[in-house]
Amino acid sequence: MTAKDVLAQLKKLGTEQTKKTWLRHGAKEPIFGVKVGDLKVLQKKIKTDHALALELYDSGNSDAMYLAGMIADPEAFTKAQLQKWVKGAYWYMISGFTVPWAASESKFGRELALEWMDSKKEQIANAGWCTYGSLLSIKPDTDLDLAEIEKLLNRVQSDIGTVPNRVRYALNNFVITVGAYVAPLTEKAKAVAKALGTVEVDMGDTSCQVPDAYEYIAKIETMGRVGKKRKRAGC
Repeated sequence: MTAKDVLAQLKKLGTEQTKKTWLRHGAKEPIFGVKVGDLKVLQKKIKTDHALALELYDSGNSDAMYLAGMIADPEAFTKAQLQKWVKGAYWYMISGFTVPWAASESKFGRELALEWMDSKKEQIANAGWCTYGSLLSIKPDTDLDLAEIEKLLNRVQSDIGTVPNRVRYALNNFVITVGAYVAPLTEKAKAVAKALGTVEVDMGDTSCQVPDAYEYIAKIETMGRVGKKRKRAGC
């Protein structure tokens, strides 16, 4: 299947209602408005095709860019390719999901996460924090630098009031991710979450809400799921 074939499929799958929803959330033209569920069906047909993924991402079509992350081979990424992807990630569905999922499963996940989170550009910083959080969800604790993660939690607590809008959401989510997936630091994450309290993020013309980090971690504890890792970064 060629990129032209995939774009034609995406056009057929798009709906005006979904397009309006994505546009409210920050997407821009070109976009067809394809539901994630429909993208997953297409993903199963294509499976893994890294070259095709790179072409689709370069198309600039938001639906194609998201699908690109689903069919890419994380181990095949070069650092330059991931840097190109993060620079093109203009809204949070790409910067917060597509790029972090790809980067965290690549050979460059931690390195790029730390670099990106220092960026002055909102979406790149968002990708950095989300990439590091994604790493926590898939790597065993023995492969993680717990001291570094604790420092990052302290950084969240000190910086959350001064970072750009979408980065605040990422920082709040990072605390939740540490609490949920890194058992040795769950109590530390809860302490930071309690100190943060209600995190204010402008979610635009949507009904989305910012989760309460402390309550979210406590719920995961109640379910007995703290420390249970994911097989893959992507959903």
